[in-house]
Amino acid sequence: MTTPQHTIGTGFGARSTADDVLDGIDLSGSTAIVTGGYSGLGLETTRALAAAGARVVVPARRRAAAREAVEGIDGVETDDLDLSDLDSVRGFAERFLDSGRQLDIVIDNAGIMACPETRVGPGWEAQFATNHLGHYALINHLWPALAPGGARVVAVSSGAHGITGIRWDDVHFEHGYDRWQAYGQAKTANVLFAVQLDALGRDAGVRAFAVHPGSILTPLQRHLAKEEMVEAGWIDEQGNPTDPTFKTPEQGAATQVWAATSPQVAGMGGVHCEDCDIAEQAGNGSDGGVHAHATDPGEAARLWALSAELTGVDAFAAAE
Repeated sequence: MTTPQHTIGTGFGARSTADDVLDGIDLSGSTAIVTGGYSGLGLETTRALAAAGARVVVPARRRAAAREAVEGIDGVETDDLDLSDLDSVRGFAERFLDSGRQLDIVIDNAGIMACPETRVGPGWEAQFATNHLGHYALINHLWPALAPGGARVVAVSSGAHGITGIRWDDVHFEHGYDRWQAYGQAKTANVLFAVQLDALGRDAGVRAFAVHPGSILTPLQRHLAKEEMVEAGWIDEQGNPTDPTFKTPEQGAATQVWAATSPQVAGMGGVHCEDCDIAEQAGNGSDGGVHAHATDPGEAARLWALSAELTGVDAFAAAE
């Protein structure tokens, strides 16, 4: 049975921080993986989980930078991972499985946004490949380690999922690249991934969520010119935030931390979350919400099948 896509009145909101949602929660003895957990929202997520007692593994494409960023945070270790390289994904997963540890939380936080046209692997569009396919392969490889009856997987999406659904006729933008359409598709894929993973994993007690963290100025905007962000009303000419709806990194990390740890969503899953609550469906006259194309079960199953075909991995194939 799926979780209704409606708010549940958590008492938290857009200005809640990761520390706020973890107040009173003891994660001692648990193990978490946070991709991209050394920069922006990821670093704040890592810090908050570790402060609550979790052992946090931060796999990173730039491991030296990751090691430097998390230095001084107790309970954090780094490893190598390039989400755009399936061999790297498999290698990291195998090393983790070989450690014999049980995995309680995975936060698929790493991502790229609005980059110039870039091809990875066998010619895949980089945003779809990195933001979605790499995380899809990672979770499927890690499936044996996910703790039955309690593990949670959180896919970090974006309000940009509203830009477009999956472009089934040209997923890799082989016929005309648009960086924002590509980003929107990748973020829709993040939500659909959580919907289908939850459907497949819930009988084992493994639940999945997608989250929109909100708008935050982080290194995610590295591919955007300052002039573009000024024109959008995000920053002024000096680079200072001007949009009052923007969050701090501490606030931006809150929803993914909440979805990964809160007892308020115990027994739930397969939903998109924002502002530390389950989101409403978009189009009801309010801002935000999740668009129907991103939570459609048929689209989610179709994307899972395509992802399995492209990556060659599907932890549930034998069980189906």
